[in-house]
Amino acid sequence: MVFYIKQNDTSPSMLARLEDASGNAINLLGASVRFHMSAISSSITKVDASASIVTPAAGTVQYDWDALDTDTIGSFQAEFEVTYVDGTIETFPNDGYVRVEIIRDIA
Repeated sequence: MVFYIKQNDTSPSMLARLEDASGNAINLLGASVRFHMSAISSSITKVDASASIVTPAAGTVQYDWDALDTDTIGSFQAEFEVTYVDGTIETFPNDGYVRVEIIRDIA
């Protein structure tokens, strides 16, 4: 998945469906979710913030951008980190990253 957004934009939000290896939705009832993003060429985290659970049973989450999240043009990698009720942690996608492209705004 590649998500495109213009520099300094805060819309649209990033919406994702978290799935297991078989493509089944992850049940997020009672869980919490964080969104992490860093530049592909860097190990420094640009974003580490709470994400919203939209539909727990369907594994649907959403991240609403802050203006500082998109102020830098470039290629980024992102992931959603889920903390379940029992305290265990799982990161999605677990076979790579969501690619985020922040494209230069003309004006």
